[in-house]
Amino acid sequence: MPQPSPRHEIAHLGHVELFTPEPEKSLDFFVRVLGLTENGTDGDSVYLRTWDDYEHHSLKLTAAKTSGVGRTAVRASSEEALKRRVVALEERGLGVGWVDGDTGIGPTYLFRDPDGHELEVYWETERYQPPEHLRPALKNQAQAYPGRGVGVRRLDHVNYLAREAEVNGRFICDALGGRVTEQIQLDTGVISGQWTHFAQKSYDIVYTNDWTKSSGRLHHIAFATDTREDILRAADIALDNDVHIETGPHKHAIQQTFFLYLYEPGGNRIELCNPTGRLIFAPDWEPVTWTEAERAKGQAWGLKTIESFHTHGTPPVE
Repeated sequence: MPQPSPRHEIAHLGHVELFTPEPEKSLDFFVRVLGLTENGTDGDSVYLRTWDDYEHHSLKLTAAKTSGVGRTAVRASSEEALKRRVVALEERGLGVGWVDGDTGIGPTYLFRDPDGHELEVYWETERYQPPEHLRPALKNQAQAYPGRGVGVRRLDHVNYLAREAEVNGRFICDALGGRVTEQIQLDTGVISGQWTHFAQKSYDIVYTNDWTKSSGRLHHIAFATDTREDILRAADIALDNDVHIETGPHKHAIQQTFFLYLYEPGGNRIELCNPTGRLIFAPDWEPVTWTEAERAKGQAWGLKTIESFHTHGTPPVE
């Protein structure tokens, strides 16, 4: 009997773990400046959630000696899909094994991408039940709008640095059923960046080549806002709170995302983004490939990409 297609067997990006050497300052940044809500602790970790993610948490903030990314979790679309993805991961020799999931999720299968980043896939999940003071007026909303800081709505995507973006992008497609929506191809033929997605949102996991040739590092994680105006307001909030603005507000040519890049106190790059409602419905979508010359023009409205965007990653390389 033919095996079902892996497409759509991963439903969405669930949550990301972020390491910080400045746990108190980083916690203040995510709660007071970005507007996330605390939802429990576990040892050196704090669980945080955006106001419209439906699960227990969107971000796991963990105190560590250095910055960087921990485990990234993706949710399968069913228990059967989870089992099939585990088989696919084990066939590729990148599975680690079953582990107890974080608070809020059930049995979890831990694995690594070819670059060594840790990921996990799960099916069972705990839907967030807000306390009375966070109960929304509308029952189809996960939590009341916090009215604090930027007020980001959801976790949007994670962008990894990798030795070879194309190898890792292919892994996301072959093992997890993702699909490349856009990519950058250098004049040498090398694919230096790939944007992959699981459902209709145009990207969930991104890989870009690490200029240091290191493995397992992070470029950024991103949170989505309701509107482009929220991004402009976020720049003023960052300014008032002495948060380092790396670049933006502006609009990407790739994926057309309106963006602002900040450094949180632990040194990790955070993107605030508004995807402007861009969704991909075509079942036969072909990757959009950007040339080196096209990328040299800068962002959508001509803003040149600043040097640190290519050189800063976490953890830092000594």
